[in-house]
Amino acid sequence: MPSTRIPDSSTGPLSQVLQSLVENSYLFRGWDPVALAGELKVEVNQIEKFYASQSLFTAFQPEKSLQNLYVVLAGGPIIIRSSPLDRVIGINYPGSCLGMRNLPFSYGLLDYAFPSLVEAYKTTTVLRISLEAFQELYRNHENLQHRYKRLFELREKFQYHLLNCSAYPPQAVATVLKALVYQEQALGSQPDSAGTFTFDLPIDIIARASQLNPRTVEQVLKGMSQVGVIQLHPEAGGDGLSIQDLEQLDEIYGITRGKVNWWPLSR
Repeated sequence: MPSTRIPDSSTGPLSQVLQSLVENSYLFRGWDPVALAGELKVEVNQIEKFYASQSLFTAFQPEKSLQNLYVVLAGGPIIIRSSPLDRVIGINYPGSCLGMRNLPFSYGLLDYAFPSLVEAYKTTTVLRISLEAFQELYRNHENLQHRYKRLFELREKFQYHLLNCSAYPPQAVATVLKALVYQEQALGSQPDSAGTFTFDLPIDIIARASQLNPRTVEQVLKGMSQVGVIQLHPEAGGDGLSIQDLEQLDEIYGITRGKVNWWPLSR
């Protein structure tokens, strides 16, 4: 009878990482942890912690590719900042991956963009998987190939959502929230068992993604909270929010010529 025990080399922190991968990571969710341990051969030095404002890498540098795929294990969010406008064009939470568009294989060979800084907005733990190791897994697992392709699609769709940000503050903020709801649902990370989407989402990130000033974002979130679209969670360092009414969020996101009756907020 085959063993169901993770090898000794993968006990302790490594065992926890493997368990996290098969339970929470989009790419590896549902895999047998023993089989994954044998194929991936995770080492302690592949687990890295990045602190607030610390850069993981710069994406799309001319004539330079990455040699590692980064799997987000805990913490975050991790943001992608485009230059020269310093706009946030990617927001990543545990379960997601980074760097695939810069790996010199598969769809990464076809993906081009301007240099973008990938950095931890808050303390984040990631697993680095070498290009060589990931290519071997990719060749041997058709299901992994499909999921990997989906990551590229989701990155494009996130940025497509941001293109729909208008100059009308409620719609712009709703667009960022809608982009995250779509992304996290597609990754299988959310909603929770109660059907609620919850995010650690600082005002500064929303502002830089929507190109609004932080004070305006703060007022929009206050208005959304008052009408029951979201619930703010100040206990989470002031940055936590949950979506309470997806239908109403969709209505705000879809506004083109109309307006909401609660904006601007009354003094």
